[in-house]
Parts: sequence; C-alpha cells; structure tokens
Amino acid sequence: MNTLSYKTVSANAKTVNKQWVVVDAEGEILGRLSSKIAMIIRGKNKPEYTPHVDCGDNVIVINADKIKLTGNKLADKTYVRYTGYPGGQRFISPKELLEKHPRRVVEKAVRGMLPKTKLGKKLYTNLFVYAGAEHPHAAQSPKTIKL
Repeated sequence: MNTLSYKTVSANAKTVNKQWVVVDAEGEILGRLSSKIAMIIRGKNKPEYTPHVDCGDNVIVINADKIKLTGNKLADKTYVRYTGYPGGQRFISPKELLEKHPRRVVEKAVRGMLPKTKLGKKLYTNLFVYAGAEHPHAAQSPKTIKL
C-alpha cells in the first residue's frame, strides 16, 4: 500500500521549462555575478532541479565590458592558455583581455563554475555574453532580472 501523499519529481528533457533571462553586468563584481549566472544556467534556482539534466535557463549577459574586479586582480590575476607547441604557454591579465575581448572574462568565469563533464559543456552553450547593451535575442522575449 502506497501511503505517500507526495512524489519526488525528476525532470527530463521533455518536462523541463526553459526560459530566457537577461542579466546586466554593468558595475557588478565578476565572481559574485558569475556564481549566480552559473546557478541559473545549471537550474539550481528551480524546485524541479535534477543534477543529470539540463534544466536551467538560457542566460544573456549584456554590458560585459563594464564588469568590476576587486582588489588588484585586474593587474595581478593571469589567465593561462597553451598553444600546443613546446614553450607555447601564454599568459594574459584581465586588463588586457577586457581591452581585446571583453566577453571572454565573463565567459571564462562562468565556465569555470560549471561541471567539467559532457553536461557541463552542454550547459555552457546556454550562455550568451555581449560587450554592449544590445543583443540579438529579442525574438525569444527574455525577461530582465536583477541579481
């Protein structure tokens, strides 16, 4: 006899309700904003969160060029990449990266907070970052949220 009056809901690809969200990064601190964005992309802000399913929302980040870093991170922090050749390790500071490619600072921060699995790679495709205030996703009628 089943005496439970409730059932645990496990979401799947068919039952997930994905939405579009716009986040304004102007004047926000990079790490704090990125952790909140990662939670929204992962779906942890929803009651029907399921760890093995992409149940998060699509996030559009605007004004990524106006992000803040606290302390001396703008000069002292380094991003490392490797070209694949001997002696091919390259370093760049956030200040230089913001000048060349302002989107990548936010993208790198959020990507580092997502799982390092196949699901994490799929979740990363739900992030859209733009340096300015304009974005081409008006057709999805995204709602603006304040984090």
